[in-house]
Formats: sequence, structure tokens, C-alpha cells
Amino acid sequence: MDRRKKNSLLIVDDDKSNIVTLTHMLSSEYVIYATKTGQDAVEAALEYLPDVILLDIIMPEMDGYDVITTLKSSEKTRSIPVIFLTGLNDAWDEEKGLYLGAADYISKPYSAAIVKLRVQNQMQLLNYIRTIEHLSTIDQLTELPNRRSFDERLRLEWGRAKREQTPISVLIHDLDFFKNYNDTYGHLQGDKALQHVAELLRSEFKREVDFVARWGGEEFVAVLSNTGSEEAFLVAERIRLCVADMEIPLDDERPTKMTVSIGVNTEIPVIGSSIDRFVRLADDALYRAKKEGRNIVCVHGK
Repeated sequence: MDRRKKNSLLIVDDDKSNIVTLTHMLSSEYVIYATKTGQDAVEAALEYLPDVILLDIIMPEMDGYDVITTLKSSEKTRSIPVIFLTGLNDAWDEEKGLYLGAADYISKPYSAAIVKLRVQNQMQLLNYIRTIEHLSTIDQLTELPNRRSFDERLRLEWGRAKREQTPISVLIHDLDFFKNYNDTYGHLQGDKALQHVAELLRSEFKREVDFVARWGGEEFVAVLSNTGSEEAFLVAERIRLCVADMEIPLDDERPTKMTVSIGVNTEIPVIGSSIDRFVRLADDALYRAKKEGRNIVCVHGK
């Protein structure tokens, strides 16, 4: 199995022999991290962000209850499922663990089969949730991030630009005469055109700080962090030329052409700046590009 595709598991137990046994039991299925103290467990969880934590309760200095309380208080680790694995078998102990947020509870002495199944159940549930969350942020036709995903990323990059006082740019792309294209060649061909444009945008926005998404209909949007107005214009102009040069084949291989109009806005956010206004001004620039003849780039304020 490819190690990069394995889920990860953090084992926390002050008994080294238990760690060895559990590692031997589970390492073929998961990437294993292990610690012997509660404090080390918290630090390892923050560093590695394991998918699931298998946590002993009785440990010196910082016990399992303290560990899970600390994990649940942190934004980075609060959603990590914790399975308690302990010799405490009183109903009150189990109730306390579940009350503090444990996903499951396994009593010692434990069965290897039970441990494997309980961990497997948590991993499967976690992977299912992640799949659903991923699908909810992806446009199914183009496989680009959707508007919801873009809005979340824009808020993140806007906050970063405000803190660091760096420029941030937004580009709104609108395919020209797309309704006519659909009416001429059919909606399936229109979908193919959208997919071709999406693939081009995906290949052109290569920097880690760039983020491109389908805005809706025939519109695409990109946010470029730490990017000034002139650089944003050059990026938009390159995209415009690439779209104009692109050939989109019909079923009989005859080529069709497409052009795009792009509106650009750049700001260095300050106190009182508005994300909505930031995007609206790019949309205004796009409207001007449409009005001035299409297949051009317009930058707000220029």
C-alpha cells in the first residue's frame, strides 16, 4: 500500500510494551505515531494532525482526560476522533470519556480484532465525511473549486493581506457570447467548452497562492495573493490570449473558438475595507470590458 495514501494513527500510552503491541497490530494499515506522555501527545497531535488518536487514560502528570480536554480546546485538533483504550471499566469512567468528546471506548484487556475494527470504523467514517466535504466544495462539471470554496479561500487570503499589508487581486472571467455558443452547438458542446476553459485556467494559475474557481454559469473567478495591479493585469491578459488561441473540438473534430472578458481589482485591505466591495469593483470592471467590445481586460480605476 502507498504510504502517502494511508490514514494516520497516534498511539498514546505510558507502557512501551502496549505501544509495541498496538504498532505491530496496526502498522500494516496505518501510518503510526506514538508517544508515552500526555504532553508529548498534545504536541504530536498538533504537529502530525493524525486522523485518529488511540489514547490511554491512566498516565502520570497529564492523564487521558486532560489530553482530550486540551485537544478539544484547540481549533487544529478538536475534530480528531479519540478512542480511549484503558483498564478502567467502571461505567462512570466511560461516561466521562464520552462526555469529554471521545468517539469510542475500548476496555483492557482488549481483543486485537476489536481494536482493529473500532479503529477501522472511525477511519471509514472520517474518510466518508471528508469525501462529502470535498464534493461539496467542487464544481462537478469542471472539477474546479466551486463558489462556496472560493468564498472561503477569499476570506482567508483577504485576512492575510490585511495582516501583512500586501496587495491582493481578484479576476472575474466571463466567456463572451456563451449563450450563442450553446444555441449554435448545443449544451453538451457548451459543457465541453467550459471544461476546456477550466483546464486552461488550472494550468495557468500555478502558484500556490493562486486560487481559481467556477463562479457560476460561464463565469470563473481567481484570487491572486501578494499580487499588485500591474502583475494582475499581465496575468489576466495572458489568460485572455490563451483562451482566444484555444481550439475546442466538436464531435467531428472541427475546431470552435471562444473569447473571454476579464475584470480585475486590486487592493491592500485596511480597517473598514469590504470583501464584497472588493469583488464588486472587479465585477464592475468586467461589465466595462463587456460594454467596450468584449475580449479585453479592464482593471478597476484604470
